[in-house]
This record gives sequence, C-alpha cells and structure tokens, in this order.
Amino acid sequence: MPAKLPAVQDRVKHKVTKGRGATLQIEGRFEHVARERVDDGWGAADEELPPFRTTVTAEKARSVIQRHASPDLPFDHSLNAYRGCEHGCIYCYARPSHAYLNLSPGLDFETKLFAKPEAAKLLRAELAKPAYRCSPIALGSNTDPYQPIEREWKITRQILAVLAECRHPLSIVTKSALVERDIDLLAQLAREDLVQVFISVTTLDAELARKLEPRAASPRRRLQAIQRLNEAGVPCGVMVAPVIPFLTDAELESVLQAAYEHGARTTAYTLLRLPYELKDLFKDWLAVHYPLKAEHVMGRLREMRGGRENDPKFGSRFSGQGLFAQLLSRRFHLACERLGFNREPVLLDTSRFIRPSASGQQSLF
Repeated sequence: MPAKLPAVQDRVKHKVTKGRGATLQIEGRFEHVARERVDDGWGAADEELPPFRTTVTAEKARSVIQRHASPDLPFDHSLNAYRGCEHGCIYCYARPSHAYLNLSPGLDFETKLFAKPEAAKLLRAELAKPAYRCSPIALGSNTDPYQPIEREWKITRQILAVLAECRHPLSIVTKSALVERDIDLLAQLAREDLVQVFISVTTLDAELARKLEPRAASPRRRLQAIQRLNEAGVPCGVMVAPVIPFLTDAELESVLQAAYEHGARTTAYTLLRLPYELKDLFKDWLAVHYPLKAEHVMGRLREMRGGRENDPKFGSRFSGQGLFAQLLSRRFHLACERLGFNREPVLLDTSRFIRPSASGQQSLF
C-alpha cells in the first residue's frame, strides 16, 4: 500500500465580510459535497472574492399560514413573508432552514432571499375558508417581517391590511425600526385588542450588536421604536433574545431597565439555541471575533444544555437546564418584579374576526 502523502494544503482562515454576520459559507446538511477554499501555492487563496450581494427571488407559494403544535410556543399559527433574512444575525435559529433549498445556512441565508409577493392574497383565501378557525397569527416566528427588503416589497404591510380588514389578531417579533412605518395600521388593530408587538433587543453594546446582527437596527434605534409604538397606543414589549453566556448575559437587567424606561411593559427571554448547522457557524464566528471567549461561551452553553451544544426538547430548549439556567431565570424574574413587567398580560381578541370573501369583495349581507 503506498504511503499516505502529507497534507500540503492548509485551510484558509475565515474572514469577516463587511455587513454580513456569518464568517463562512457552510454546506447544508443535505448536500453531498463539501467545498473548501485552500491555498494551492499560487496565491489564489489570498485573492479577493466578489462581494456577496443580496438577491431576492419571488416565490410562488400555495399557502402562507403555518400550523404549529409545539407546547412551548405561545401561538399555533404563524406566517412568514420571506425566507432568509438580510439582518444577518449569526445566532438565528432559522438559518438551517435554507438547507431545504440546497443553499448554505451561512452567507446564502443572508444574501439569497425569497419573497412571497402574493402572501396577502393567499392569506385572504385561507381566512375565507369555512373551516378556518380564528387564532392569533405570529409574524416573525422564523424570519423578520421588517427586514430591509420589506421597504421595497411591502408584503408585511399588505398582510397587516388584510388582517385589519378582517379584524384578525396577530403578534409581531422584529429587530427593525421599520415597524414604525405601519403605526397607522397597528394603532387601528390595537384599538380593538388585535395586536401585540415585541422588539428583540440582544445587547445595548453597539459594537457587539454590529458583529452579532450587522444589518438589524441599532440597539438605541430599537428602544426608540418601542417608545414610539407605545406612545401610539400599540402594546410593544421587549424580547431579550437570545441570551448568550459570557457575551450578553451580564446585560439582562440593563436591557430590561432600558426597555422599561422606553415604555415596554411585557417581556420574555430565550437562551441561545444552536440547531443543526448553526453550531458550526456560531463557533466559527466566535473564533473570528472573540477567540479568547470562545471556549468559555461554548462550555457554559453545554452546561446549560445538559452537556450538549443544543437541546431540542420541549420545555427546556428556550430556557436551558441546570444551575446556570436556574440562575438566569431567577435574575430575569427578579428584574421583572422589581421593574413592573408582565403585570397586565396583553390578551388578543378573537371574537371580532370577520371572515372575508375569497374574491376580496364585501358581502351584500
């Protein structure tokens, strides 16, 4: 048997791409081949690659309402107008969904986006079905409904218009101040107890936020959006999500304090989740941006995940387990009690729902 040749190609270190979150273009779990940039001795590895530009493809969907049966989700209906998200949050648990499209959960997730331009029309048709039973619809359960491409496509606004017309309750989770654009529709819905908004604030550190979530609104701008929505009568709380050990966990109380001062009265938090390919993406990001903290972050996360890097079990996947998870939960609840969060839960009214006609025309009777 011939002797094994020594390796002569070293893996090229991953670099930060300006305005993007992922530090590598990882293959999806359904791919049969792996591609890796290497130095072949001709200096090709140091050549500047073309920039990752955002492309948007119109997707022809057959339906838009997704049903859920998860016992630890506060909703059973959701709607996502887009696939992929230009915000580029490195921790986004939706990244692995791009693997179903034979695309990378890494930079492809941030740059190769899909929009559902007929979402409002499909929503109307589904709400018009006699078998449909009204239940609050969650916008932003997978990808952000107010990511940058919404400025041009305006699909989320069209969806809000249909829900307002039908007096259908909904919730929104976003990291974007673009939600302020739709205050007119949101205030209309809020007057009839039909909407609740949560703005996600991961950190108050602008430098850290720029690395974690490069194209999302700045922390300061998100706090302003919380204030403006509440001043307009739209109940807007804060999601402290995700909490990342050794990176953002120390800020839990300060984020809650700042959000309360800007009018938030409801809140929740989630612990970092790393399903499927997200584990490798996040660890590579840590190695590039915070190499001295990388093992501390992952070690503490494993302690809070029962020794694993991800825990998919209902009941613990959002909050973790063990001593450090209990301490985090205790800190959160003590801060909520001290500040006055969650004293009056927002209840969405399903009794006002008016079934539309499938054609979009109003009934004569």
